[in-house]
Amino acid sequence: MKLLVLGAAGQIGHELCRRVWPADYRIAGVDRAEVDITRQEAVADTLRQERPDIVINAAAYTAVDRAESEPDVAWAVNAAGPGHLAVGCETAGIPLVHISTDYVFDGRKEAPYREDDPVNPLGVYGRSKEAGDRAVREGLPEHVIVRTAWVYSAQGHNFARTMLRLAADRPVLRVVADQIGSPTSAADAAAAIATIVQRLAAGDRNWGTYNFAGAGAVSWHGFAEAIFELASPWRGAPPRVDAITTAEYPTPAQRPANSVLDCRLIREVFGIEPRPWREALAEVIRELYETVSPSA
Repeated sequence: MKLLVLGAAGQIGHELCRRVWPADYRIAGVDRAEVDITRQEAVADTLRQERPDIVINAAAYTAVDRAESEPDVAWAVNAAGPGHLAVGCETAGIPLVHISTDYVFDGRKEAPYREDDPVNPLGVYGRSKEAGDRAVREGLPEHVIVRTAWVYSAQGHNFARTMLRLAADRPVLRVVADQIGSPTSAADAAAAIATIVQRLAAGDRNWGTYNFAGAGAVSWHGFAEAIFELASPWRGAPPRVDAITTAEYPTPAQRPANSVLDCRLIREVFGIEPRPWREALAEVIRELYETVSPSA
């Protein structure tokens, strides 16, 4: 069984490539330097050369604020790219697992978002990702779309690493408290995707869209406080973290106030049980200080 992982240098892609797979699985991880998914011919050439059994698309333009000033780039990667993959996979008869985002929703719902709730993205990033989801659905029946949220890991650019970096020279941090979501460890997202992939390889045909995120909900402010609390054995006393409103921290892109995802369907269909976000965060903080280094 050969898997082709696109976006291998990203957080989830990295975790997919480094996890321990069954002995009969081979993983080919590629990033944009090796295949540009915005070019249909590059996608087709890669599928012909690699001949994977399943493709996992973890490639995305994720700079939410910068997307507002670079819409063409965001749409090329997040919308056109998945469309090219869908066409290429349909031609080659290859299933596709595609990673999506909570930002396809507007955040106005009070309860957690289900897979069949109406989408209404607020910014370029969310709109381009939603367009990519549609392109996958329209171009390839044999697909699984996994929506996730607030992804972080010991690697790359993410909220947890940013908070620890800023706290190195700031005694006081101001963090938004009126946006809530479910922080998701990239390793946990990769584990969920691995379970889905192995079920597909075994003949499961439960195609469609599924939510996966850490269990529970918290604000960005609460998330920041948890990061510093769990990091205290390594870095010492936490900084003061002041709660502010979204209005007090304007950004180019509007964020959904509620990003909490309902993950019941992935549990019912694939038996995947998201673990509490705080438990996963403790594991990532430990890795960050004992293996990687927060300043790396």
